[in-house]
Amino acid sequence: MWFKIFTQMKTISVQLSDMEYSTFGMSKDFFLFSEFIDLIEQQTALNALRQSVILAEQNKISSLTMDEINAEINALRECKK
Repeated sequence: MWFKIFTQMKTISVQLSDMEYSTFGMSKDFFLFSEFIDLIEQQTALNALRQSVILAEQNKISSLTMDEINAEINALRECKK
C-alpha cells in the first residue's frame, strides 16, 4: 500500500461566496489544494467551451458539419506551409 507521509502541513484559506461555491460544484468543506486546482481547471475549460459556442453562433459557423470543419482546418494548415 502506497501513502504519503506529510511531516509539515501549511494551511491556505480561500474565501468564496455561496454563489461561487455553488458554481464550482463543491460539495464538501475540505479540499486538498490539488482538488481545488482541478475544480478551477474544469470550470475554466467549461467557460472556454461555452464562450466558443457563443462565438461560433455569432460568426454563423455553429452549423458546420465535421467535413466542413475538417476542410477549414486543412485549408488553414495549407496556408501555413
